[in-house]
Amino acid sequence: MRLLMVAVFLNGCLTGFASAQATPAETKMTLAQMPVAVQAAVKAQGHGVTVRELAKEMKEGVAFYEASLLIDGRTRDILFDEQGKIVTMEEQKTLSEIPAGARDAIKKAVGAGKLTLVEKVTQGERTFYEGHVTTKGQIAELKVDADGRPVE
Repeated sequence: MRLLMVAVFLNGCLTGFASAQATPAETKMTLAQMPVAVQAAVKAQGHGVTVRELAKEMKEGVAFYEASLLIDGRTRDILFDEQGKIVTMEEQKTLSEIPAGARDAIKKAVGAGKLTLVEKVTQGERTFYEGHVTTKGQIAELKVDADGRPVE
């Protein structure tokens, strides 16, 4: 499992490096500046929502809209298309709220590190879980499915 964590960490570093080299253009926005459909989708997230940040991202010439929200003290980051459809949602969770297989894999991978964040990630029909682990000042992200198997 430690080998898996090293591989995930190195993959994260390389992905981060590649992302730093080809960062999509991101523009901070207000809700009023977003398309009407996206505004409605953000508002539909419920009462008691605090908007932390809103932005427009360009990926391969296509516009996406990101909302970073705080709901009941937990983060929820949502990426919408121009029609207000959710493309990706990352919801902060506790270990006890995720499936046992994912929970066990994340707990095992933490080792001597510290688990700093657990998220449920939904991309279309696909759902997986992320554990953010800090070890000796380095942050690694472990992605597993509900059964605890690594995902790309």
